[in-house]
Amino acid sequence: MNITEIRVHLCHEDKLKAFATVTFDACFVVRNMKIISGNKGLILCMPSRRLDDGTYKDIAHPITMEFRKMLEDQVLACYETEVKKSSA
Repeated sequence: MNITEIRVHLCHEDKLKAFATVTFDACFVVRNMKIISGNKGLILCMPSRRLDDGTYKDIAHPITMEFRKMLEDQVLACYETEVKKSSA
């Protein structure tokens, strides 16, 4: 599975830094991934929905650690590019 497009929409909040939309193989899109500032740096959070008990459950997520790392690396690289563009 190849990532064919990543769109990052910056936010100017304390912890929430951006939303990302990722297209796979030019035929499947996942919206509302969040880029969050965590204790150890930036984190890519998968889209989720709130359950009746107040907890959240991911709607879509990587199955393997290798794919998660590849996805996170590419999305965070695009985020850094967008941050540089906005500050120029």
